[in-house]
Amino acid sequence: MDHRIFYAVGDFVANLLIGLVAGTVAWAIVSPAWNMWVAMFAMMALGMVLGLVLYVPVGIKLGAMEAMIPAMYTGMWAGMVVGMMSAMMEMPMHHAMEMGAACGIAEIIFIWIANTILRGVTRQPEAG
Repeated sequence: MDHRIFYAVGDFVANLLIGLVAGTVAWAIVSPAWNMWVAMFAMMALGMVLGLVLYVPVGIKLGAMEAMIPAMYTGMWAGMVVGMMSAMMEMPMHHAMEMGAACGIAEIIFIWIANTILRGVTRQPEAG
């Protein structure tokens, strides 16, 4: 992952917006008449598809491989969380948008932390 400010801010904003859109779409489709498990799986799949579709303009600016996984992961979680919440109770649209955006923020932070841990400590080769 790139550490330039343009990339960091772009990654953050893109995932926030993808979460917001996935949460809003899940809210618009699911009602309390749905079974919670069905809503979870259906909105998880729909969120991943939305993440993939919304990834295209993001990938052009931020890089294809660097943006695809966070976008789809964010869409998956935002759709799943908001879909399950919508199946449990009526909720206002602004709450669904907030939950979707929060999922986007949480997922990009998780991905950045996981990437940092997986990279580990690297050393420069000693001149010999």
